[in-house]
This record gives sequence, C-alpha cells and structure tokens, in this order.
Amino acid sequence: MSEDDVLIACQDAALTFGRGPNAVVAVHGAALRIRSGDRIAIVGRSGSGKSSLLHLLAGLERPISGTVTWPGLTGPRDIGLVFQGDSLIPALDVVENTALPLVLTGVPEDRAREAALASLAQVDAADLADRLPEEISGGQAQRVAAARVLAQAPRVILADEPTGRLDHTTGGRVLDALLTAAHATGAALVVTTHDPAVAARLTVRRTMREGRLLPADVTATEPAQQTTISPQEHS
Repeated sequence: MSEDDVLIACQDAALTFGRGPNAVVAVHGAALRIRSGDRIAIVGRSGSGKSSLLHLLAGLERPISGTVTWPGLTGPRDIGLVFQGDSLIPALDVVENTALPLVLTGVPEDRAREAALASLAQVDAADLADRLPEEISGGQAQRVAAARVLAQAPRVILADEPTGRLDHTTGGRVLDALLTAAHATGAALVVTTHDPAVAARLTVRRTMREGRLLPADVTATEPAQQTTISPQEHS
C-alpha cells in the first residue's frame, strides 16, 4: 500500500500531562499508520497508555512532540469513537443518544432515527430504545455507545475497551457488530483491550508498555508494576 492509503498517521507522537517534576508522560514517541480495512488491537495493562494513544489518534489530545495527521479523512464524522466510560447524555433516551452524531452533521431526524434503530438491533439493544441512560446498566450503555458509532458508518472506528464492561457473550456480540460494520464500509478498526481473546480476533496486535507502542513483531512481557500512568487513562 502507498502513503495515499493512509487514513491516520501518527509519527513519534508523545503526550504528557502536567508540568515540571510532576509531569507524567502518557505516550512516548508512538508511530502508527492506519489504513482502510486495518484491524488493529492495541493491548496492554491498565495505565499503559492505550486510551491516551486513542485520544491522540482521534484528535482529542494534541501531542507535545511528534505529529498526528489525518491525510485520508475529510472531517470528524470520518472517525467513530466508542469510549470506555459512560458517554451518554442523560436527558436523551437511547435512540436519541444513538442518532445524535448524525443529527449534528445535518442528517434529517427521521433518517437518523432509522439508522439508530438499525444499529441498536445490531448490538441486541433495540429493546432499550425508549429508555433513559439512568434506566440502563453500565454494560447496556456500552452496547449503546457501540451502536452510536455503527450508525455513523465512519471510515475509522476507534474503540476503547468496548467489551471491558460486558459479559463474554454480550462482549462477543458487540465485537461482532464492530467487525461487521467495519467490513461493510471498508473502515479501519482499532480496539484497545487487555483481553487476549479480543485481540486474537483482529489482524494486527500492537502492545503498549509504560506508554511505549512496541512494534507489531515484538512480544512484550509486561512488568509487574507500571510507572507511567496518565491521570486520564482508564484502560
């Protein structure tokens, strides 16, 4: 593949939180290129920097050194994010939460609702459509968050521990839905996880250790204790 195929390019990107002696380096000089059709698992222990790297790739954080660019993308709608934590708006019901990204980009409400209902069905959450976030469990909220991204049909799906709060069966269905959606649209899929079974279902495995993204052909042995932990890292 040529450089023209690259959707997101991360080159020697570093991310630090805080200043001076209290500064914490969350990501050390990461290098990663994401192309259409990629299936990448970023694995590592809690605090290894996985979420911080995903935030860099999505443009939610800016690197203090190095670069993150999006040469093959045209705008924010091209990236779909499945956050690890609860990211639903309390005042909106499940189908409204799922349709919201589409509505914000100008899709008519009836079409957005139709797409939202279809994506909720993909993750076995259609029965939750009329409920408020406070009326569903954390695992159900994670399924809704996945459905919200599926409704967008983005060119890149970035999923932060999408199965971490789910039981094995439900987690498998959510991952199935993400893989199916990515295949249908030709999107790239990047998943952070600490679960070897999840990582095994993606084509490429990259390990993060103490904020460093190791080459794909390196098998890392995780240290017993992490020393580089971002205050915003949850995975």
